[in-house]
Amino acid sequence: MSILSILIVAVFCINIFCVITMIFVERKKPQTIAAWFVILTFLPIIGFIIYGIVGSGLSYKTKKMLKKKKLHTKEYEEFVKEQKKLFSSRDISKEESEYLGLMLFNLNNSNSSYFRNNSVRVFLNGEDKLIALKKDLMRAKHSINLLYYIFADDETGKEVMDILITKAKEGVKVKVLYDSVGCLKTSRKFFKELIKAGGEVAEFFPLIFGFKLFNFKANYRNHKKIAVIDGKIGYTGGINIRNDHMNKSKKLYPWRDTHIRIVGNAVHDLQIAFFNDWRYCKNINSSMTNLISEGYFPRLGEYGDVGCQIITSGPDLPNQPIKESLLKMILSAKDKIYIQTPYFIPDEPMLSALKIASMSGVEIKIMIPSKPDKKFVYAATLSYVKDLLPTGIEFYRYDGFLHAKFIIIDDKVVSIGSCNFDNRSFALNFEISAFLFNRKFVDQNLNYFLVDLSHSKKIEKNFFKRKFIFNKFSQVFVRLFAPLL
Repeated sequence: MSILSILIVAVFCINIFCVITMIFVERKKPQTIAAWFVILTFLPIIGFIIYGIVGSGLSYKTKKMLKKKKLHTKEYEEFVKEQKKLFSSRDISKEESEYLGLMLFNLNNSNSSYFRNNSVRVFLNGEDKLIALKKDLMRAKHSINLLYYIFADDETGKEVMDILITKAKEGVKVKVLYDSVGCLKTSRKFFKELIKAGGEVAEFFPLIFGFKLFNFKANYRNHKKIAVIDGKIGYTGGINIRNDHMNKSKKLYPWRDTHIRIVGNAVHDLQIAFFNDWRYCKNINSSMTNLISEGYFPRLGEYGDVGCQIITSGPDLPNQPIKESLLKMILSAKDKIYIQTPYFIPDEPMLSALKIASMSGVEIKIMIPSKPDKKFVYAATLSYVKDLLPTGIEFYRYDGFLHAKFIIIDDKVVSIGSCNFDNRSFALNFEISAFLFNRKFVDQNLNYFLVDLSHSKKIEKNFFKRKFIFNKFSQVFVRLFAPLL
């Protein structure tokens, strides 16, 4: 047998081994298996290395540890049970009854409590969010907990870091959790002065022996953006701590994003989301009772009239809570569905839900950027746009880079968070989204969307006729890898 024949047999065996592992051990979806099989077949050896680094699933040990570190209390479980009874008895306001089904679904599907009486402020760009966040950080008296996918060592990052160091020296409990892949360009030295000042830092799925190219959990990113100050004020949404998110990138200008600041009981669930990941990364077992006694969960009053449910999702869970909640929203819509997303790569259930809603007479408008940050992913996005145009769904290209993760249905519910409208966010990343209920608040966000429409161009069928053959081919080709994007 020649060397070439041996190599061919070896590659075949490796491919078969990987496919068997994906089917019986990792239990990946057929679409994902097919995408990896294409890579393994056309990139022998190299494909296997890529799969080993970013494709293999979370180990049983990692999933067990993540589950073990989640905060559970009898009080919280009782609170959820009481909410279920409350909604079942329909002892709720007339406005709340309009979105009762979604609230119940979130309660039953992900134990996501519904909190009334929150005050919620919306930010449409990074500059306004940063100004507000810095003010809240400087006023902190007890604790600062930050979880960011990207915490860059640039002008923006240094501004925030200087405040954190100052507060840590004042005795404020400062904790920073960052994602290993998101912060590839951020040296660990960047966080050393904060640690010296008394702050604590953790890295999510850290690199192996410090080598940036070797991270066997690199495909599973903590994409959340959470800030909790004194257990009373919370932030979440799409804006990271980095210059380009502050409109300082000429290539992606203007950068349009959406972030929210919450004051009220819903902040407790943002705090829980932070500590679930913190406890895993630091391998600590501090209980909810201990955290309450340490002042991380103060009693909060009534600050506004916006209802809120916080939902988290990740590859450690048997289901996909955020995606399933968005599906429920889409299928519940009677009049309109408006979506903003930087990446539009829906899976089959999402595609079917959108088609069903559109063919049922629901007005659907989906906004994507005209300036992509990832051309490969943008090509896949355009391929789905082309497929859905005949169904009556309207697509718009925002004049700039649109990074907002936003969906609104009728005049009832709006979802804002870190979760993109793609398979990566639905199945591979650790994400967080806030589902917000209040007619005035929804109308406010509806107006923001309509303003963005005035800065967008509608995509017509002839948009694709003008594309070069190479662009058309690339859209079809990258579609093969949609489950991995």
